[in-house]
Amino acid sequence: MGPSRTFSSDPELANFVVSSGVLNQSLATVQDLHGEIINQNEHPVRHKVSQQPNCTIIAFSTLPACGKDYIQERGDLVSSSTLKKSFPYFNFLSTKTNPDFSINNAALELFASISDRLPTLKSQFHIYIYIYVVCDKVQDLHGEIINQNEHPVRHKVSQQPNCTIIAFSTLPACGKDYIQERGDLVSSSTLKKSFPYFNFLSTKTNPDFSINNAALELFASISDRLPTLKSQIDNSKVLIITGKSLGGSVATLFTLWLLETIDFSITKRPLCITFGSPLIGDNGLQNAILEYPTWNSCFLHVVSDQDPVPRVLISPHNPPATESASQTNVYKPFGTFLLYSEFGCGCFKDSQTILELLMATYSEGPGNQNSNQVLELYKKIVEFLNRKVICGDTTGLLQWTTPPLRAGIIIQLVAIGLMRPQSLQPQGQNNGLDNLITKIEKQEMELVMSKGLGFNPSKTLNEIKINMAFFEWYKKCFKEKGIGYYDSFKNGSSQTDIEVVKFKTILAHYWEGEVNEAEKKPQKEGAPFRTGWLGAGTNFRRMIEPLDIAEYYKKGLKDYINQGRPKHYKQLEQWLKVTEKTASNPSQLKKQNVASSLTEDSCFWAHVEEALISCKLLSSRESSTGEKELSKHNLIEFENYVLSLMKNYAVSPEIFLPQSSFMLWWKEYEEIIRKGIMGASYYSPLTDLMKNRSYQNYATGDLEIP
Repeated sequence: MGPSRTFSSDPELANFVVSSGVLNQSLATVQDLHGEIINQNEHPVRHKVSQQPNCTIIAFSTLPACGKDYIQERGDLVSSSTLKKSFPYFNFLSTKTNPDFSINNAALELFASISDRLPTLKSQFHIYIYIYVVCDKVQDLHGEIINQNEHPVRHKVSQQPNCTIIAFSTLPACGKDYIQERGDLVSSSTLKKSFPYFNFLSTKTNPDFSINNAALELFASISDRLPTLKSQIDNSKVLIITGKSLGGSVATLFTLWLLETIDFSITKRPLCITFGSPLIGDNGLQNAILEYPTWNSCFLHVVSDQDPVPRVLISPHNPPATESASQTNVYKPFGTFLLYSEFGCGCFKDSQTILELLMATYSEGPGNQNSNQVLELYKKIVEFLNRKVICGDTTGLLQWTTPPLRAGIIIQLVAIGLMRPQSLQPQGQNNGLDNLITKIEKQEMELVMSKGLGFNPSKTLNEIKINMAFFEWYKKCFKEKGIGYYDSFKNGSSQTDIEVVKFKTILAHYWEGEVNEAEKKPQKEGAPFRTGWLGAGTNFRRMIEPLDIAEYYKKGLKDYINQGRPKHYKQLEQWLKVTEKTASNPSQLKKQNVASSLTEDSCFWAHVEEALISCKLLSSRESSTGEKELSKHNLIEFENYVLSLMKNYAVSPEIFLPQSSFMLWWKEYEEIIRKGIMGASYYSPLTDLMKNRSYQNYATGDLEIP
């Protein structure tokens, strides 16, 4: 859970592996895997994931037939050019300096045969340590003595060395009956007026949603605590939010609230882990969250086959495991569900599959109604996960010819107790599960297809670049006239402005759509956009946003950055900050090319317009003392801002054109300084630079600012 360890030498690595016990633990896991009974038709590759106190071990084993002779027979190499088309998993190894490589055919075939397991391996094993720590905190909270008049929702914030855990718990009275009594849904139209905390979930494409009344009432009861809870988040640590039953529902709503309110450029995205939590919303809420896969991935719901609470809001609306179950149920799930039985566990993401399985896997028993016993059950689940391993197929139900997707579903259903291993299943007994497997298989295929259909920004990007070429011409044309394209468009002094509006609208429409798609369907974790696409988006933002700023201030408006800036500009800028490495000093090449560059901060002209407004306020006799003092402060801030841009050669020299708004600002500001309004003998590095006209050396890259 901490940062990955690196080693300065091979002996250091070897010493760590031996002294920490990792070498011994690895061998023991491999021996366990090799010692298992092998079925005749078993898959040639088996795996085991073992959670140790100090590490996670993933062991792979092949059948005895895959020995020396097998390796020699398949000793040929498969080139990277062949792999690029047929199996692109290792394309990232090709670089400009080393474009070609080859991999052994035998190893590649075996690895390719387990490609369907890779998402499961990646998604499951790392989370179990978090679940173990989190369950402890939930149990601690439930174990505290409860006063008679205590608030129905309690919380505890626990600062761990590598994570912050916020746990929620509700009173014992808030159990199954309480949930059923308050099982009605509160619509977004009602919430908009009475409790606007979730208004952000309403969008043009999905305006309506509903949230469970019981969960909403409990969350609303702690609304006064939200600022305090938010202040205790440590930006440097993983944030885990958790709770059991309705405490899990409160944790879910708290996480949703956080997803909208915290800045993820400086804060890690939270992980919400619930234990036996009921469903909390309808199809509208599900769709609102599914619009953003990064949000959906923040939720993990652990559910036992013996816990009735996660199923309590499903059963009134549909019978279990019927064709119409997922279609007619009012409540809909989101996030990942980890379903557990005495045979193991399985993870599921498809919402329709989850609804089917929640009902089909319920195992009613006498202890199910006792909340303390159910909590103990979850403790046992976590202990099982902590000491147990995730194994490949040992069911005896699969044949080598079983399609990989169907095989994976069967293994999952055995793990959650819906199917029995062949050795335990009565002869000929299937309970109609073939239909359910086929249905889940179809749903999973649809899910995979929907992910594959997503974001392909390069498709029309070349067409959009043609429109950008018009603005390059427009910019060059007015630079030669000594005014700059920003001020020309602002003043409306050219017949070409009609064409400008036309092309600007086309570009804005394209990039608004692409940014929305990139947010909904990121290409891979940590990279929701391609480098080339982001570069084109950055050029668009730096070239076109100044024109939007000109239109904004031409209407007499103020504070564009906070009040008028469109979302797609903000998002493109944020993505660039995530990927861009800031240099401490401008390179010689950057200085040489500054004459043809765009201003890096696309909001530069908004700062200029605000500085002009400050000058007017400072010069006006009608301005109050407070307004004048604030204007002075803002102008000094603007000076520092401009100087820092010039120092890093991050602003276009076009700002110094005689008729530019920046030079108009300087003319007004110089007069303010001359009159002593900024103070007697006022001096600053920027005003000195402007007065002695050394800024004229900027366009050639010869201006040095200490």
